[in-house]
Amino acid sequence: MRYENMVRGEFISRPNRFIANVQINGRIEVCHVKNTGRCRELLVEGAEVWLEKNSSPARKTAYDLIAVKKGSRMINMDSQAPNKAAAEWLRKAEPFGADMEVLTERTWGSSRFDIMLKSKDTDRRIYLEVKGCTLERDGIALFPDAPTERGVKHVRGLIKCHEEGHGAALMILVQMSDILYFTPNYETHREFGEVMKEAQQKGVTLLCYDSIVTPESFTVNKPVEIRF
Repeated sequence: MRYENMVRGEFISRPNRFIANVQINGRIEVCHVKNTGRCRELLVEGAEVWLEKNSSPARKTAYDLIAVKKGSRMINMDSQAPNKAAAEWLRKAEPFGADMEVLTERTWGSSRFDIMLKSKDTDRRIYLEVKGCTLERDGIALFPDAPTERGVKHVRGLIKCHEEGHGAALMILVQMSDILYFTPNYETHREFGEVMKEAQQKGVTLLCYDSIVTPESFTVNKPVEIRF
């Protein structure tokens, strides 16, 4: 996926989870943060950030904060990007077969999943949930960066979906490159790691990929090992 009208800025502060103060071309601008997670290790004073300018008069803020540099690593922190990039990748790479149509935001039972893959020739269906990961420590990617009861509910929904005869998959999309491996963040939310392991044991497909990140683009890249 691609972004338009990107500009560089310097992060100043984050008054709340929705907005940030960023210096752009010598001026302090209030910008929308497209990620309500903590991101404390990313949004530090002086960090180089990249923003997408939006000229809509209906907007309260003219910029969306999209990416940040952590050392030499560029990290996409747009929480809407993983679903879009994953859908693009599924259509292009066809990992579940060439006959699978990619549909977004589909409900099964009491769960609403990010993606449903539906065979054009049979009744085969695969429900897939995408989780974007922005937390990295020493080259290791971790999810979540904050407790996520919603995430636990989604994974339990995938287990139930699989038990009732449908395909089910969880995709962790790490929003950066050069990752050694992925592991659940047990320290922050042990239950998510436990239910993810349970899902694997019960037959839910687990995928993890890193991504190629530039100020203007975000693309699924290569598989990442999952360690429990």
